[in-house]
Amino acid sequence: MSGNGPRTEFAELVRAEIESRREDIVSLARAVVTAPSVNPPGDTRLVAERVMAFFTRCGIVASEYRADDTMPSVLATIDSGRPGKHLLFNAHLDTMPAGDENLWSVPPHELTRRDGRLYGLGMGNMKGAVVAMAHALDILQANRDQWSGTITFAAVSDEVVFGPNGAEALINDKGITGDALICGEGPGFKRLSNGEKGVLWVQVDVSAEPGHSSAVQRGQSASAQIAMVIGLIDGMTGWSGKETFTDFIQRRQVEPIEAPERETFLTANIGTVRSGTFVGQIATGASIEIDFRIPPGLSIAQVLESVTNELRGAGIVAHVTVLKGWEPNVTEREAEIVESWRSASEKLGIDFPEFAIRLPASDASRWRRLGVPAICYGPQPLYSSGIDDYAEEQELLNCTALYVLTACEYLSSSSLESQ
Repeated sequence: MSGNGPRTEFAELVRAEIESRREDIVSLARAVVTAPSVNPPGDTRLVAERVMAFFTRCGIVASEYRADDTMPSVLATIDSGRPGKHLLFNAHLDTMPAGDENLWSVPPHELTRRDGRLYGLGMGNMKGAVVAMAHALDILQANRDQWSGTITFAAVSDEVVFGPNGAEALINDKGITGDALICGEGPGFKRLSNGEKGVLWVQVDVSAEPGHSSAVQRGQSASAQIAMVIGLIDGMTGWSGKETFTDFIQRRQVEPIEAPERETFLTANIGTVRSGTFVGQIATGASIEIDFRIPPGLSIAQVLESVTNELRGAGIVAHVTVLKGWEPNVTEREAEIVESWRSASEKLGIDFPEFAIRLPASDASRWRRLGVPAICYGPQPLYSSGIDDYAEEQELLNCTALYVLTACEYLSSSSLESQ
């Protein structure tokens, strides 16, 4: 396969090449879906082995990087042989748990091809993107005359739990940054994400004096206190930052709060609750873990200040511990990587998608915090994985084409800004 440049004629050749690979693409999807990599525990050894085997067959030099012996990431780099920018492809190898497998209509750890869809745990989030990016890299290797610079594909572990052994380790230990990044973590509904909410995980602990349950006083046990905390924290959902938190609380008390688009307001999920040791005793300790998702326009400091003020106003003495977190992050819509995606879409005859702020976090945020422009698009049809996780087969092929053409547009000789 060859072409004269990253333009419409070459796009047609790419389309034809990808269509000729349809069965190979489905075959690789089957290989990675049947290699379970649920996190926790996050063991990616088998799925990494199968991705490595694909690159070996393609003649692409790839390697595993292990910050943890059971959690390898796969790195593959191709070079045009000419100076230019460094573009990163990013996807993750681990998956969320399947949930109640009895609710699945297909076996979670097998690939089921049905009605234009490919079902299996991770197909949407995000082994489908692993497959599309792997094939895109192979096509780009065969057409190095179409671009200049370097492309690195980082298929990482430990993303699902925001762990330190995947992308974080590659950045810190290997210094993998690049000039721009395409992440295969789709925001769902065929939208293009140029940013995502910030994340703040917090633990709140309360305590109380011990005693027999018959001596309890209203609102004094740790269980009663934590119940009040839960109500206060849950009430923070819906704040957009366009008004002070005090004004938001006051307005919420007198009128219903209309729910705007979820990407524009704060959400506060009480993920875990722990309290007491025995039904016949006053609970002396209780704790909750909260997952805040923070929209652009709000900050971690503002959320923490609001938590503190809510607890203080209710007369609750509590210890607040930050478990992990990072600020909301956005790449400008006019960034070169965004314009390259727009140009690729036009040449492929695919409508340019609407922009979205991702609700779940992705590893793209790690690179944005380093100043690297990053966009997210992948064959994830909904917000996140769930029962009967799937990707549309044709969308998997479309993503492969978009990754190829966007790389050619971004790395074209006419826009070289080599570092």
